[in-house]
Amino acid sequence: MDYYDAIIVGAGPAGSTLARSLESSGKHVLIIDKQSFPRDKTCAGWVTPAVFESLDINPNDYSQARTLQPIRRFRIGMMGQRAVENDHGGIVSYGIRRCEFDAFLLDRVTAPKQLGTPVKTIIRQNGNWTVNDQWQAPLLIGAGGHFCPVAKLLGSGPGRHETVVAAKEVEFEMTPEQARACQTRGDTPELWFCRDLKGYAWVFRKGNFLNIGLGREDNLRLSDHLEAFVADMKQTGRIPADLPGRFKGHAYLLYAHADRPLVDDGVMLIGDAAGLAYTQSGEGIRPAIESALMAAKVILEAADTSAVSLQPYGEQITARFGNRISEQEPAGFDLPEWLKQPIASTLMRSHWFTRKVVTEKWFLHQQVPPLKVAV
Repeated sequence: MDYYDAIIVGAGPAGSTLARSLESSGKHVLIIDKQSFPRDKTCAGWVTPAVFESLDINPNDYSQARTLQPIRRFRIGMMGQRAVENDHGGIVSYGIRRCEFDAFLLDRVTAPKQLGTPVKTIIRQNGNWTVNDQWQAPLLIGAGGHFCPVAKLLGSGPGRHETVVAAKEVEFEMTPEQARACQTRGDTPELWFCRDLKGYAWVFRKGNFLNIGLGREDNLRLSDHLEAFVADMKQTGRIPADLPGRFKGHAYLLYAHADRPLVDDGVMLIGDAAGLAYTQSGEGIRPAIESALMAAKVILEAADTSAVSLQPYGEQITARFGNRISEQEPAGFDLPEWLKQPIASTLMRSHWFTRKVVTEKWFLHQQVPPLKVAV
């Protein structure tokens, strides 16, 4: 039996960030993931400068031999009407490929890794967690996304308040012919909101790679919505007429309406396992990174691994992201009640609204400074 100070289940951005933070402070950590890395990860794939700052990554260094698409504009519209394009006057975000980004973060971790290793058993005994009858630790962290086995261990599941977003997307490298036919520009991602305001679709070009997808706060007729959107984008020349492969699906919880516990005795949840995706955009990379940094600080300052000692993590999450399960908050991608009225169509044609509210506030969170946690 191998003994560690902490076992982290999930080697994505949340898990790798936590592992690196803990090991730099002398903790003996094991990170486990059912996938081998690099691996494909269904995700539109963009990160803001705040993420690079929190991770102490120089974008110029990262871009060496990796895809890093500067984003300076956004093209936003409601399906069925013309889009509005806004120039932000500088780089406001970056397009990345998750297979590269996640592998890069994990490669910075020197702690032991068990990759390509599904978690089959988790047993609590004498104040310790035993995983797969091989590894033991007093602290277990769930960082394995929406279906994380640690979250299931806590009895997490869709609650009466929870809103599960279902999404489908595809990412592929375009041929020279496809690249010439694609009118979407690399520095200008396109966001298209469903007319019922229960989701949105996107077209995102990263050099020669193209990512297309659609997410909704319910999976009712998700494929039908996606097929209609793709057909329209093909007809208008925004994307190539021939798309290879199939669209992959994934799911996640939106922060304001997730009902998952964050801590218990000897256990914590971070990232999508905790249901931290931004409520209005569904973006989860920045919340994942920040939750890992906050969790590391609490772990290093905690007197023990009891729920009482770990509770400051939950308090910090609330202070950073706000209260959860509020009836006053809009559900899922839903917008405020006043925006559901016919005025929504007009607002989505407004340069000021699509730039200041949709892009800069909901998607980029420019009003929130980068999180830098000293551990």
